[in-house]
Amino acid sequence: MTLAGESDTIVAVATADGRGGIGIVRLSGPAAFAIGETLAGRTLQPRNAHHCLIRDGSGELLDDGIAIGFRGPRSFTGEDVVELQGHGSPVGLQRILRAALGLGARLARPGEFSERAFLNDRLDLAQAEAIADLIDAGTEAAARGALRSLQGDFSRRVHELMEAVTALRIYVEAAMDFPDEDVDFLADGDVQCRLVGLGTMLDAIRAQAGQGVLLSAGITLVLAGAPNAGKSSLMNTLARRETAIVTAIPGTTRDILTERIDLDGLPVHLLDTAGLRSTTDPVEQEGVRRARMEIERADCLLLLVDATEGANLPKDRRDVTQLVGAGAPAKVILVRTKCDLLPADHVPSSPVELPVVATSVVTGEGLEALKQCIRDQVGFSADPQTTFTARARHLHAMDLAADGIKAALETLVSSGAGDLVAEDLRVAHSHLGEIVGNMTPDELLGRIFSSFCIGK
Repeated sequence: MTLAGESDTIVAVATADGRGGIGIVRLSGPAAFAIGETLAGRTLQPRNAHHCLIRDGSGELLDDGIAIGFRGPRSFTGEDVVELQGHGSPVGLQRILRAALGLGARLARPGEFSERAFLNDRLDLAQAEAIADLIDAGTEAAARGALRSLQGDFSRRVHELMEAVTALRIYVEAAMDFPDEDVDFLADGDVQCRLVGLGTMLDAIRAQAGQGVLLSAGITLVLAGAPNAGKSSLMNTLARRETAIVTAIPGTTRDILTERIDLDGLPVHLLDTAGLRSTTDPVEQEGVRRARMEIERADCLLLLVDATEGANLPKDRRDVTQLVGAGAPAKVILVRTKCDLLPADHVPSSPVELPVVATSVVTGEGLEALKQCIRDQVGFSADPQTTFTARARHLHAMDLAADGIKAALETLVSSGAGDLVAEDLRVAHSHLGEIVGNMTPDELLGRIFSSFCIGK
């Protein structure tokens, strides 16, 4: 498969924004070596690092660096690729970039290098997405999972399933081609058994991919509750640094405070919000409004209640709605804070219908239990040694494929119509192909690659 615009040579800065020890400008396309050698002022031997003085078309010195060339198809994109490595000066890199553009290169679109690698069969779509997941990884576990997907672990599982679906479809179609045989191949139980096996195989891959989605996307965890319930203290404890100001004055937090934390491998976008109460202060009112907005967006809500105030815990969703509004997420954990201040003979209030954890940020009581409760609520149980990253679109495609397999099984049992069974299997195979890019519409490809950074 080749690019429609393969005559273009593209260029972009491949390293992150900001200053650094090294910065890279990457070229890909048929003129990559011609442009790269002009800038480097020397002939480039493929796969060799060449020290060079990088100059523009007029001969002006731009940087002192290294040039490396890769001939297609043995390159990342499958095309001729040249990388110019200079000092990590944003100004210097932009000068090299402008010089390359002046020599005929075109500025790459976001993700266009990875897109060309996909279109030139250097990697499949799931692997291409894993590059972005690796760059965005919020935890070590997420980085390991993205590397497994990049190495093809997820894709191999999908391809194995696709091959099994294809083999069964061929068997069904072959059975229809011999209707006069004494044995009814569609009714002997083998096809039904194999369909059940396909469903089991797909369920196992989907379960692991579901963990992979949590690894790559993470969760949004919102802390909410009345003023001085201990939200900011818990925020600082979970973040392991002083993110929020903690005082005895109610209503200190007005705006949304955010942190990205690693919850035993699970990437968490943690938000501390303004205390929920009625107020005439317009600034605090805005803080409460924003808090309710973030609560509605949360994957999981930690509803904090000060254990020293003797207030009854919410017992059900109705009580939660009264406290935080109708937009509370499905997953809510009630957190009793400041339990170290309770007398030793304190008897907790009656059990509630919602999960509840008693905590103290002073003594550390209940913090590990809270972390485990969060993982349980969002269903995170990934094995750090085997889990690969995945995306929500992969789960959707697998759900549609599962529907196709289920439909094939129901058709087989109800009517034994082989042609309909074969068609259901074709549909299932097509949806699985969307994961690795075999059957992916151009519009979807555009959305996927446009979310990448420009240098990838």
